[in-house]
Amino acid sequence: MLVTDVRLALPPWIEEAVDRERVYAGDEARVALAIELARRNVAEGTGGPFGAVVFDDGGRVVGAGVNVVLPQHCSAAHAEVMAFAAAQALVRRARLDEDGRRYTLATSAQPCAMCYGACFWAGIDELLIGARSSDVMTLSDFDEGPLPEDWIGELGRRGISVRRDILRDEACAVFRLYAEKDGATY
Repeated sequence: MLVTDVRLALPPWIEEAVDRERVYAGDEARVALAIELARRNVAEGTGGPFGAVVFDDGGRVVGAGVNVVLPQHCSAAHAEVMAFAAAQALVRRARLDEDGRRYTLATSAQPCAMCYGACFWAGIDELLIGARSSDVMTLSDFDEGPLPEDWIGELGRRGISVRRDILRDEACAVFRLYAEKDGATY
């Protein structure tokens, strides 16, 4: 039998962990939420050490995601992809910024090759990053895949600004926690 109904789900705790009414003012507050989601995902045993949040131009959460690759049996269920999917489902369009508003993706760690590509088409205008991919690969066995040498410049040419190393130490601590819990690498 061919599977024709494919669904991905976030852990049930994510609803209580994200305050959709709160205005997350500033880059650090936004990345802090992504890092907290990643940390909680590890602590709860519900997935990998990655978190991502989409914010509207007013600083409110539009979508949040954590890495659920193993529990959902889907290699595409990365935190960024899950956050994009949640945001797109809420606004009911595939390209977020089609309404003329600006959207920001805050991530606990630099997007991998797949999530980097997803940023182009999701309709974000800004990318905020905690840990670098070199941190991820040093602190874990995750393979982040190849990015173009000038990946930040390429995002910029597509209208997406990038700021990284926001709360980098805090983001790296999540990978240390994951290693202490003997988290699976995939």
